[in-house]
Amino acid sequence: MMPRSPDGNVSRETHDKLQAFESLVRRWNPRINLVASSTLDDLWARHIVDSMQVFELVDQPVTSWADLGSGGGFPGIVCAIMALEQMPDCHFALVESDKRKAAFLLVCQQQLSLNLTVRTERAERLLPVSAQVVSARALAPLPQLLPLVHRHLALGGLALLPKGKNHMAELEAARAGWQFDVTSHASKTDESARILALKDIQRV
Repeated sequence: MMPRSPDGNVSRETHDKLQAFESLVRRWNPRINLVASSTLDDLWARHIVDSMQVFELVDQPVTSWADLGSGGGFPGIVCAIMALEQMPDCHFALVESDKRKAAFLLVCQQQLSLNLTVRTERAERLLPVSAQVVSARALAPLPQLLPLVHRHLALGGLALLPKGKNHMAELEAARAGWQFDVTSHASKTDESARILALKDIQRV
């Protein structure tokens, strides 16, 4: 259930925007299935807090962030809300090829006054955006995801990729074609999951 008091890491204003976003997801979900209906009862922890922890791994201000396969706005919309106060100069590019989901993301941008652009294209066809941070949640296994991340990540940038219990197998498979520096962060919402922070991504 939705908490009744602000998260300890965010202001009341940010918390209110996160709650407003949660309401939008609940309102739209019956029409376009933004998240699995089985997770709606635990939407705050399962999706919002899970996305907040991605933002918290950025340890210095950035001005450009690309979220690939944004879907229902996780983590892209959540991170854009967090950035309003903590990184106000950061512009987000939310990449989502599904036109209905892209329409939802645009409604979020308008109603929550977020600093973002919605790109209704496939990540592999979109011209490289050269973002300082690239995120992607539940988009593809790491070997298929890295070409997309590499395409849109600026030199010296950071990729933040939430992964489930198979994260070690995905890393091993990805190293067949890529080299990178990786830090694996424990997830606050799923003990079997990790957030992989990748830098210096290069083809082998």
